Amino acid sequence: MLAALRWAAWGLSATIAMIMLMQPVSVQAQLLLGVTIIIAMLVLWTFFSSISIARQLFIAFGSFVVMRYVYWRATSTLPPLSDPIGFGFGFTLLMAELYCFLILAISLIVNADPLKRPPMPVDPDNELPTVDVFVPSYNEDEYILATTIAAAKSMDYPPDKLTVWLLDDGGTDQKCNDSNPEKAVAALARRLSLQKLCSELGAQYLTRAKNEHAKAGNMNNGLKHSNGEVIVVFDADHAPFREFLRETIGHFKRDPKLFLVQTPHVFLNPDPIERNLQTWERMPSENEMFYSVTQRGLDKWNGSFFCGSAALLRRAALETTGGFSGITITEDCETAFELHAKGWTSVFVDKPLIAGLQPETFSSFIGQRSRWCQGMFQILMLKNPSLKLGLNFIQRIAYLSSMTFWFFPLPRLIFMFAPLIYIFFDTKIFVSNVDEAIAYTSTYIVVNMLLQNFLYGRVRWPWISELYEYVQGVYLSKAIFSVVLSPRKPTFNVTAKGLSLDKDHLSELAWPYFAIYALLMFGGCVAFYRYMFEPGVTNLMLIVGLWNTFNLIIAGAALGVVSERRAVDRHPRLGIERSAALSANGRVVPVIVINVSTGGCGIRPVEGALPGDITKGRLHIVPLGNRVTDESLPVVLRHAQSPETNYYGFEFDGITNREYNALADLMYGEASALQRFLDHRRSHKNLFAGTFQMLIWGVTEPIRAFSLLIRGKTAQSIVDAPKETSTAEQKVDKTVDATLDPLQTITQRLRQEKADAAAAAAASGIPEPRSA
Repeated sequence: MLAALRWAAWGLSATIAMIMLMQPVSVQAQLLLGVTIIIAMLVLWTFFSSISIARQLFIAFGSFVVMRYVYWRATSTLPPLSDPIGFGFGFTLLMAELYCFLILAISLIVNADPLKRPPMPVDPDNELPTVDVFVPSYNEDEYILATTIAAAKSMDYPPDKLTVWLLDDGGTDQKCNDSNPEKAVAALARRLSLQKLCSELGAQYLTRAKNEHAKAGNMNNGLKHSNGEVIVVFDADHAPFREFLRETIGHFKRDPKLFLVQTPHVFLNPDPIERNLQTWERMPSENEMFYSVTQRGLDKWNGSFFCGSAALLRRAALETTGGFSGITITEDCETAFELHAKGWTSVFVDKPLIAGLQPETFSSFIGQRSRWCQGMFQILMLKNPSLKLGLNFIQRIAYLSSMTFWFFPLPRLIFMFAPLIYIFFDTKIFVSNVDEAIAYTSTYIVVNMLLQNFLYGRVRWPWISELYEYVQGVYLSKAIFSVVLSPRKPTFNVTAKGLSLDKDHLSELAWPYFAIYALLMFGGCVAFYRYMFEPGVTNLMLIVGLWNTFNLIIAGAALGVVSERRAVDRHPRLGIERSAALSANGRVVPVIVINVSTGGCGIRPVEGALPGDITKGRLHIVPLGNRVTDESLPVVLRHAQSPETNYYGFEFDGITNREYNALADLMYGEASALQRFLDHRRSHKNLFAGTFQMLIWGVTEPIRAFSLLIRGKTAQSIVDAPKETSTAEQKVDKTVDATLDPLQTITQRLRQEKADAAAAAAASGIPEPRSA
């Protein structure tokens, strides 16, 4: 009843607002109204932001200005039909703006009052469900898998109720019998090596006959061979912290219709935008807005969906839909979509409990986002939420919001190129004067940015969304058209992780961004010339020129994004504070571990400096809580900083499979370390500071990009350059060769025996037997 009254109140308010904004008022009055509303919003934000009604008023005031702008654009700015070319371009631009208005309206509805769930700790007196942990894998490095498996095995949960499964799609029968002998040998070697890894870490290894239906098919194969009441899914590079199950499993006891508990994805390494613009330590990551605000908003309406990893799912619910859905290439959202439609519920726990890896290169980043974009469009086209039986109204809105969001590449590119139509061809795409632009457009832009900053300020800087949308839009627009033309055609591609970047260079995808930047720069010069020297040019050229200048700044910052910086550390580090002891040369030195990665750690002695003869030893970790362990890690000193800092960098020296348990305990023992890292980066940047930062990037990053272009530092030149092989790499190569040689011999012998048998069968007229 209360919900119905709330919707009725919002509907009545919107109707009254529409009637008000349709009244004929002078431009001066419109400007005064817009400025007054902006002042009112600033007052509400500054003095009353903690009050719920003030939050609603803030959104209502902002929505009024946005609707006023949309009404003005739709009724007063389109070129006349007597100018069909201008009308066509103007209408296209208006449609792009209406799309943005729609997305803003939906996001305001979904995120108006995000849900803050209280903790749901495990009750030790209640019977805990059995849990199967799925770690789907395809081509990840073994050290990544070892870390994730060890961390999953170390979770605080009764061992007799916890089973960890490595679901290996890189060692299937299909791959081990590949027609290419080298690929077949590599797949068989991988299978044998990972079987040994799982055996030594206490996990179960499982593969299958064929690589069918990608990740969904792999996990459905896991469902067939397991029987746990709850399924936990971790991507191969998503390692859980020790308290993961303790913080999440309790929700299933509270709600028997609950099918999903989703937690945030948090990453230890920067994405290419963060690394290349050097914002990793000071700016919130792009995905934080989704997980810390949008997922909480969706959760309020029972619309939080499965994100492919860091989640728990009820087996009984999955069985009602035949397991994980695999019609589209985003099996996660599709699965949640189907289960929500069957009346199951979901929960989002807003606490970082896993740490993962992001794509390192711009090309792999675009590949990942293309898959997300195509998958969401597949669901929209094949299983339209507006037509799906079983979903309530707000759930339809929530899913439509998540799916139509990925249409952003087309409007973003329209906004980038629209000013050039008037600058180059004198084709008016909207009809306005300077006074109207100030009264309507400028106040709309300010209010739009205030709304975004108010809702997402701690997790998204101003103008960052525009930059991310532009750099993705150049390539994702093609992905959209491919799905529209053939919705079932896209295939699942695994995102490459753990790559190394040895030198600064331009991404192999950089050339369109240089071309667009040059075009916008030329357009700016033409606009300046025409405004200053061409007779009869109106102030509309000034407006369009300023618009093009803004686009040029975004495009300039994007040149910095595609200018890949060298990655200093291949193994991302996490800041922690754990007590340990360093034993070497018969001595034991108490130390504090202040950061750790899969490759090494940084320590600081509790007292004084390390003795000069300690260059190699073992690091013994003090266990957390009531755990009893004598785990230790082999370490070797790599560098020591000045005596004032008293900091020593150690590298892990030849970790065995079983020693990954100690590494998991050290690195993933306390999730509070990850929360501190997130809190450190969540610094609010106001509209002025955010605009200034974007301006700096827009001016300075093109200089760096063009210097790389002039020096020929492209991705291809880096690949083609001769590379020196280190002694360590030579040792690894020899080890691999030693492992593969006998496998190659076995494979060749088996192939020869198979060929001989086939020849004998053909000669005798007996058909050749088939493998299962």
